[in-house]
Amino acid sequence: MVSNGPGRINQAFSVRSSTWPKSQLRADWAKFHWKPRLGIQSTIWDEALKLQAADNDYQRRDLFEAIDAGDFPQWDLGIQLFDEAFAEAQPYDVLDATKLIPEEDVPVRLIGTLTLNRNVDNFFAETEQVAFLPSNVPPGIDFSNDPLLQGRLFSYLDTQNSRLGTTNFHQIPVNAPRCPFGNFQRDGKMQTMVPKGRANYEPNSLAAHGEEGGPRESPDVGFVTANAATGPEESGDKLRVRAETFADHYSQARLFYRSQTISEQAHIASSFVFELSKVAQLDQVPGRMVANLRNVDEDLASRVADGLAIDLPKKTPAAKEPIDMPPSDALSIHKNMLATLEGRKVGILIADGSDADELAAIVTAVEKAKGKAVIVAPKVGGAKLSNGKQQKADGQLAGSPSQIFDAVAIIVSQEGCATLLNEGAAVEFVMNAFGHLKAIGANETAQPLLDKAGVVPDAGVTGVDAAFVKAAALRFYDREPSLRMLA
Repeated sequence: MVSNGPGRINQAFSVRSSTWPKSQLRADWAKFHWKPRLGIQSTIWDEALKLQAADNDYQRRDLFEAIDAGDFPQWDLGIQLFDEAFAEAQPYDVLDATKLIPEEDVPVRLIGTLTLNRNVDNFFAETEQVAFLPSNVPPGIDFSNDPLLQGRLFSYLDTQNSRLGTTNFHQIPVNAPRCPFGNFQRDGKMQTMVPKGRANYEPNSLAAHGEEGGPRESPDVGFVTANAATGPEESGDKLRVRAETFADHYSQARLFYRSQTISEQAHIASSFVFELSKVAQLDQVPGRMVANLRNVDEDLASRVADGLAIDLPKKTPAAKEPIDMPPSDALSIHKNMLATLEGRKVGILIADGSDADELAAIVTAVEKAKGKAVIVAPKVGGAKLSNGKQQKADGQLAGSPSQIFDAVAIIVSQEGCATLLNEGAAVEFVMNAFGHLKAIGANETAQPLLDKAGVVPDAGVTGVDAAFVKAAALRFYDREPSLRMLA
């Protein structure tokens, strides 16, 4: 199961922990989260493979078209705040980039919203030249002792210097601050500013002699080191070692697996089987991996071993014995999907003779639910409807398979259905929608096409009415056991 659909429904969070001045919100540490307003969803493995083949720009295209249409994507910015006492009390190290803090333990506080309200005018100037650096922080955020962060503070800067060919990449418009700023960085390739004065350092005494002394630090609004875990209260030898809790490689993997739904667990196990089957000629590799999985969850290890048709190996000794942590619903995609059509696309398959009133009604209903109706026909020029009018298509059937939609509807006449029965793309359009657990709405005369595609009636198979619009916001995971063998 691939944990992302269109780019607008991807979530993100900071891998590292940042220090946070205790004077603000009484916290020592912060983790940042981006939560999409449209909720989250996922694609199953077969769907992801076919989606890549159908349109490998699917996510970027979805994002671009949404912004272009004025349907601006939004993400809420949230923070998890916690103090040193909480960090010390956890069975894991908050500075370990492979660990997360369950939202049930530290709820995410929403503090702002990001809106993407325009597409770039020039991809190279505004996208290729963007230089993100973890060392660029606004006042109020400081750098923690996270070893991954400490390495990135150097490597990202070196990477951007090399990639963009100059240490002055911060002067490129897309990277330049929007507010007044000052530094002592001079010269170098592509220097576009004209620094004044002789000194590129401070403190200096030139200002006392009437010369340009250069910028100065501002204690009020400039960068201030947080008086937290990395502040002056810290003492002791500084060693290049990791805390013992870094050796716990399995507890949070166990937490993640046990937080998933039954369907998600089946897909995780099946993913291991799929990948390990590719190295089956190296007999020791699958067995060693399953031996590791026994430290995560015995049921998971057994399912993977059974899927590989190998004996369950002896458990790998753990460097640090894993512990059981309470499941976290926040880690499950299925438990956090929103039952909404907003931001989703519904593919509507038509052919010559399709009922004009049925088509108009379903398009109106989808758009009223804030979804996007996309009309698909055998020819991009469209089809002649029952009222004699030509309906232009948004996509040709062969180039608009059902995997690029969140749900599909089929509105065809008896003659149109007979034609589509001989069109492999039409049969696959319906068959893949059913196999990918999507809602299917169809009028009565489309039934032969559903039968040929192997569609079996269930809660996700409806007419082209209000029931379809409601079903189109969902995925029907109960359908899956009858369609494919999962580990």
